[in-house]
Amino acid sequence: MASRVMIVKNAYHDSVTLMSLSGKVLGIEGVEDAVVSMATAMNKELLANIGLMTSDAEHASENDLIIAIKGESDQIVEQALDFINKALYSKKDNKTQADSQPVKTLNAAIKALPEANMAVISVPGAYAAREARHALNTGLNVMIFSDNVSIEQERELKEMGRNKGLFVMGPDCGTAIINQAGLCFANKVQQGSIGLVAASGTGLQEVAVQIDRMGYGITQAIGTGGRDLYEDIGGIMMIEGIKALEQDDQTKVITLISKPPSKAVQDKILSELKYVTKPVVVNFLDGEREAVESIGASFAPTLIEAARLSVKLIDPTASVSDQLDYSVIEWAKEKISQQHDQQRYVRGLFCGGTLTSEALSIMRGMGESVKSNVAKVGKEKIENILVSQGHSLLDMGDDDFTKGKPHPMIEPSLRNDRILQEAKDPETAVLLLDFELGYGSHEDPVGESLETIKDAIAIAQQADREISVIAYICGTPADKQDYQEQEKRLSEAGVLVANSNEMASRIACMIAKKEVI
Repeated sequence: MASRVMIVKNAYHDSVTLMSLSGKVLGIEGVEDAVVSMATAMNKELLANIGLMTSDAEHASENDLIIAIKGESDQIVEQALDFINKALYSKKDNKTQADSQPVKTLNAAIKALPEANMAVISVPGAYAAREARHALNTGLNVMIFSDNVSIEQERELKEMGRNKGLFVMGPDCGTAIINQAGLCFANKVQQGSIGLVAASGTGLQEVAVQIDRMGYGITQAIGTGGRDLYEDIGGIMMIEGIKALEQDDQTKVITLISKPPSKAVQDKILSELKYVTKPVVVNFLDGEREAVESIGASFAPTLIEAARLSVKLIDPTASVSDQLDYSVIEWAKEKISQQHDQQRYVRGLFCGGTLTSEALSIMRGMGESVKSNVAKVGKEKIENILVSQGHSLLDMGDDDFTKGKPHPMIEPSLRNDRILQEAKDPETAVLLLDFELGYGSHEDPVGESLETIKDAIAIAQQADREISVIAYICGTPADKQDYQEQEKRLSEAGVLVANSNEMASRIACMIAKKEVI
């Protein structure tokens, strides 16, 4: 076994770039461990945990880059280092498409692009508020991809943005589509007349994708960051988003997406909606239908229902069936007939946090007791994320799984070991998986897990069991990963590809319950 640790002084790279690169390095044959990250305290802890801490790394600052590789041989390590070097630096001497050189500071970026009106902040959390404040003071709207920004700083920035008539999307905002430009994680969707405001990244993606599949499109998809509906923030940016879409002539329907806000914030937002003249759809997972409908808005209990209602408000003649296909029902019946009585549980391994929450809500609504790491109710909280018991739904993108590692939307292979673990459990009836396409996501998410899925099916069969694998692909035909090809490979492997996360969750629950309804 060989290893090497390098510290590159004052060499900042954004976290999205480094997470993606780390995943690619781990995919090099013979590489056992790889850390390509800024020298934050958390990343130093990760370095120590894999036995690669050095004196230089210990004294590195958050502005320094850590490159650490452990591999089967010196040759493998050198190969990985060469790969990293080319990925990070090979284009540094080349001009960009805009015939300009890369810049290292916000001031330099503003000088290079004086017409810009949006700054995407992706720096260590300790510096994110400072950079966002600077961007706002120069008249830029802000999207803060960074996390680890205090709630006090978030409120200050959002109040500042509101006072200046500027958006502050985030912190920890992973998705937005502004003027048809996808920011961070986003799908390629049609332009249309539905405006979205979401305190949920994959929730926003799912609703936008479903609207696109129905043949309609969006004007804007404004992300707020998941904490915007906390009482400490008070829905500042969701309210600003509502106001902006109300004033936008192209927007005919406004759709809100979130996990359930606090009661006080929900009341505040619903009070604001009383003054909106356009039709509004509200999708607060596990929200209060009666409260929403009492102010004249439409309540959507699921993400795809939010898309359906939005489309119907645009075009009452639109066909948006929610019925299961006959072929899907027959597939489920066949799987039930092949499974043992002890196979009773759904094991969901998700890349998208909101998709996890929606699956939890759907299965709960079907009368099942479920454990999850995204649960808000104490009795639904999973005790040990490393061991599934009963129905278990895991957001594999949660901090507990991604500490020092790329997000599974960037590197879906990180859940492969867990897929095999669940397949070996004789009580597992269904493996429930999601795959996200679009900007920022892995270039071939299905390909990263396909052989593992086949192995999981084979493991069950070798033990005289039949395991059902149900997948949902959050994407559109226009996404760069080729939706049709992703779907084809899963189907050929014996996986049922559902047309929505809602459908995938419902079918999974039916098979586990051994009753198709």
